[in-house]
Amino acid sequence: MPKTKIEWLIARNVRTIRKAKKKTQRDIASCLNVSAGYIGQIETEDSASMYSFDNLNELAKYLGCSMRDFMPESPL
Repeated sequence: MPKTKIEWLIARNVRTIRKAKKKTQRDIASCLNVSAGYIGQIETEDSASMYSFDNLNELAKYLGCSMRDFMPESPL
């Protein structure tokens, strides 16, 4: 089952910020105590794997941004 539109947008936003901060999937996995493969699944549109709100909170701290940076400005 693929991601919903909002899930895919959040996953893409996290990936964009991750890359801008020069962090790898392995870096993110280490931060969240998960495998790099799991982060790869999250960053794949066709996979149902997704960050939890707790994950997003930890990522915001790790990447030095707000959780809002991962969300769309307007409802989809």
